[in-house]
Amino acid sequence: MSKWFDFGNLRGDLTGGVTAGIVALPLALAFGEASGAGPMAGLWGAIFVGFFAAFLGGTGAQISGPTGPMVVVFAGVFSALSGNPALVFTAVILAGLFQILMGILRLGQYINLVPYPVVSGFMSGIGVIIISLQISRLFGHEPDGAGTLAAFGAIPEAVSNPVVPALAAGLLALVMVFFWPKSFSRYVPAPLAALVTATVVGRFIGVPAELTLGEIPTGLPAMLLPTFSRESLMLVLEAAVILAVLGAIDSLLTSLVADTMTGTRHKSNQELIGQGVGNAVAGLFGGIPGAGATMRTVVNIRTGGETRISGMVHSLVLVGVVLAAAPLAATIPHAVLAGILVKVGYDIIDWTYLKRAHAGPRWDLLLMVLVLLLTVFPDLITAVAVGVVLAALAFVKQMADLQLKILDPGHVPDFEPEERAILDAANARVALFDFAGGPLSFGAAADLGHKVRERAKDGIAAIVLDFTRVPFIDLSAAKAVETIACDARKAGKALYVTGMNAAVSATLSSLHADHCITADARFEHRIDALRDAAAKAGVSV
Repeated sequence: MSKWFDFGNLRGDLTGGVTAGIVALPLALAFGEASGAGPMAGLWGAIFVGFFAAFLGGTGAQISGPTGPMVVVFAGVFSALSGNPALVFTAVILAGLFQILMGILRLGQYINLVPYPVVSGFMSGIGVIIISLQISRLFGHEPDGAGTLAAFGAIPEAVSNPVVPALAAGLLALVMVFFWPKSFSRYVPAPLAALVTATVVGRFIGVPAELTLGEIPTGLPAMLLPTFSRESLMLVLEAAVILAVLGAIDSLLTSLVADTMTGTRHKSNQELIGQGVGNAVAGLFGGIPGAGATMRTVVNIRTGGETRISGMVHSLVLVGVVLAAAPLAATIPHAVLAGILVKVGYDIIDWTYLKRAHAGPRWDLLLMVLVLLLTVFPDLITAVAVGVVLAALAFVKQMADLQLKILDPGHVPDFEPEERAILDAANARVALFDFAGGPLSFGAAADLGHKVRERAKDGIAAIVLDFTRVPFIDLSAAKAVETIACDARKAGKALYVTGMNAAVSATLSSLHADHCITADARFEHRIDALRDAAAKAGVSV
């Protein structure tokens, strides 16, 4: 047990955990309300995800619970499944199990490979969605229908016919979370101050009872066993996969933030297992899903939290609130929670990158904007999938251009004096192709044969392919090498290969792509291949 818990920072962990719990309270209520499942579902989600992700996870100082991205997706799931608790929380349970499986299969390191423009785009898109969903509520109205388009469509009517007391309370909360002095935040977090103050003011100015949270159940939640039906099975599975992937990305990004602040290194696969257990348990007890929460994690670290104890304390603080103070939340206006969530959405938007985007690569900006738009209108998974594919294709294109540029006539490899002397004496009758651009991949394969063919025109008697700096090749590149070798043989040109390592040789051999490369044309060192090629071309040095 002492290996699992580090009690060396107990005081800091207690302080950080209590502070993070206080910060989490208004956000959990707001996220639960925004999800459609109710404020208590938000609190229980914060409790279960926060406790088990800290207890079993791989990021010591991380605080987990409902987050903006997870709530946006969960609200869509809740609407798509008509608010059926059994089916909705079955999707949450399955999402947790999928995250556990991702951790067991050690997929954590691959999730970290999502390019920054894609992450920036979908996070900013989620910020826009959260704000759009809360504008009508801020004015005392509820959007008709689910989804971002319905939320945008409801804004003009809500703005033109505001419920004045609700709007006043909501704007007070909004102003407080934006302008609460940092010196005060050390004692009372801005969201909590806004929640309490705006609720009291709202009650004094007469916010209608139907625009408040109303009666909230107390006590421990009932267990919800997973339920499946043939009609909804695919929808539940799709929702579970989306929640699992999004929760994994959200959590591991927050883990990177925690690493930067604490100088530690998280264990990504263990973190996925902890998050998965937390979400599975939350789903069993009607809690909304969660992930690593950046703001709460930062608050925890800045107030002394360093180990998993702080995250567990944060959850225990929320348990105390649920059991003792839940009835006090009945008078909280929806507009107040909307004001707090507008600030959450604003903070999620990547303003830092947007301010600097004009100075960076234009392609990265276009990719970020595309992912943002796809996130806001179709859905987040489509946005991430399209973004990752486009980013990968752009990277492959850049690598291919680099590999092919090295084959241009103007490229001068780092020759030894004897090698330079042989090529000068050959007077262009020997062509050397130095594949020094890293692994030969499918990105370069399409133009590889063309490049060689262009340089190996009439007058070339021998071709030398130098693989010294090629660690491996893929199928497409292997087929390109086969084409080059066979074209040379048909044209009566001698072809030599040099510096080919075991991996490259094995790939060519297993695909039978080396059948046009004779055994006596293979050399370990480039100088030996050039000497033989010069002799074949009738060049004397």
